[in-house]
Amino acid sequence: MTWNGADAQRYGGTLLEGDRVRLRALEDDDLPDLVRWWQDPEWAVLQQVIVRPRPAEPLAEQFRSWSGNGSGGSVGFSVVDRSSGILVGHVTLFGATLPVRAATLAVMIGSEHVDQGYGTEVVRLITAHGFREMGLNRIEIRVHAFNERARAVYARSGYQQEGVRRDATFHDGRFHDEIVMSALAREWHEPPVRPV
Repeated sequence: MTWNGADAQRYGGTLLEGDRVRLRALEDDDLPDLVRWWQDPEWAVLQQVIVRPRPAEPLAEQFRSWSGNGSGGSVGFSVVDRSSGILVGHVTLFGATLPVRAATLAVMIGSEHVDQGYGTEVVRLITAHGFREMGLNRIEIRVHAFNERARAVYARSGYQQEGVRRDATFHDGRFHDEIVMSALAREWHEPPVRPV
């Protein structure tokens, strides 16, 4: 198939935008919300190995680092609602190197934006970006077994469970399993491209 300039522009126009969300560079104004979401213990227990509040500035620097987009093996974006421009989360792919071309996915949707369909679209969009633009072969995510909501999002987005890390995390005085899920480029079926 021969690609022309119009094909390239159509692709570029949909690369970082879905029906409801847009991925964009981190802005300093995003940091207070990202830090607040990261520090909220009710949601931190679903994503973090240990819940412990940290000062805002080191967390802000963590998000800046994740979103620097300076290397070919990692990308990070703020997630905004397309119609309102409101920040709804953050997503990153990290750790990709040659020759393996495998990255790890990390996604955070702000607590007030959960259960509104953002997570599924963000995971699909960043997965398509990883396969189509970064040339990845594999994208993996690890999720606490008790985080059923996140596991359902990843499954709806084309990720398959491939293993269990038994007793890999510790919360509430006991150990919990961690589920390993992945998507492979050869199995990825991207949703149809919407018109620009």
